[in-house]
Amino acid sequence: MDTSKIVGEKIKALRENKSITIEELAQRSGLAVEQIERIEGNIDLPSLAPLIKIARVLGVRLGTFLDDQDETGPVVCRKEEAKDSISFSNNAIHSRKHMEYHSLSKSKADRHMEPFIIDVAPTADNDFVLSSHEGEEFIMVMEGIMEISYGKTSYLLEEGDSIYYDSIVPHHVHAYEGKAAKILAVIYTPI
Repeated sequence: MDTSKIVGEKIKALRENKSITIEELAQRSGLAVEQIERIEGNIDLPSLAPLIKIARVLGVRLGTFLDDQDETGPVVCRKEEAKDSISFSNNAIHSRKHMEYHSLSKSKADRHMEPFIIDVAPTADNDFVLSSHEGEEFIMVMEGIMEISYGKTSYLLEEGDSIYYDSIVPHHVHAYEGKAAKILAVIYTPI
């Protein structure tokens, strides 16, 4: 199931259900009205940072946009289930390249962490915009080499390497030298 078209629809439904106008959502999230309109209309593939800001204004977890279910006990995700994906932008300036996020917990209700396997698409673009949001992130490289720009420092991580950081510091995660890679990422965002 490709859920990339569902995110905008869920945001719009949640916003309307809470009687929040697009203008109010934009003001409270710090995003432009046009950006929210494009996200809700499934025109733009958003990066995680604006989605996290929208989730906070709407009072929901990031996972709410990713097909939440009602399971309160443990959730097992079989590898064939992890093939379902959702696409997000990688925040490149000149392209709309994206990463494929495979949720490992989409059926777990009331979760506070979002674990993903992420297929990072190859790209020639190396002009990235750092972004920040509340929370923490853990990344482990499964294949390839990743570059993590964190504040004024860049870290190269090879297969088996990991990094854990506060995501309030401006950061960007991308494949090193534009080659494809695969990572395990766990994102924590407070509500």
